[in-house]
Amino acid sequence: MDARFSAWALQWEELQCQIAPCFGRIELRRRARSYLEGLLAPLERKNGWHLVEAAGDTSPDGVQDFLARMRWDADTLRDVLRSYVIEHLADPDGVLVFDETGFVKKGHKSADLQRQYSGTAGRIENCQVGVFLGYSGARGYAFIDRALYLPADWVADEARWLRAIPLAGG
Repeated sequence: MDARFSAWALQWEELQCQIAPCFGRIELRRRARSYLEGLLAPLERKNGWHLVEAAGDTSPDGVQDFLARMRWDADTLRDVLRSYVIEHLADPDGVLVFDETGFVKKGHKSADLQRQYSGTAGRIENCQVGVFLGYSGARGYAFIDRALYLPADWVADEARWLRAIPLAGG
């Protein structure tokens, strides 16, 4: 085994230990690890089915549950990742990179979903807009934060919020 791979494997285990508290149960920790390893794998495409196959699962149910229904602390995970980036990638010439991405969607129930300009589509579409923060330096790069852009008219419409956000127990 080459020394660079050994060092990477050791750092990967260290990172897994650092993020473990963000996932309350061992099943969630295993699913998070499997999902991250799929994202890092040299797969041609990284959609749900390809990640499922890479993890050795027979259906996407586990990944879909993990991403959509399981409870885990995304903000604490972001903070752990930010600390990791500072410790391992910090560079005096590093820069922060802001990017907005439109997610074209059908329907009307997702938060922030409305007809608005999507740079991804290059036109006005029914979409959500995500704003992302990344770090880039000589030692590497990483995404370190995210937010959903909420236009003022969307925020002001309480009825729209109530339709888009499921209430506790519902």
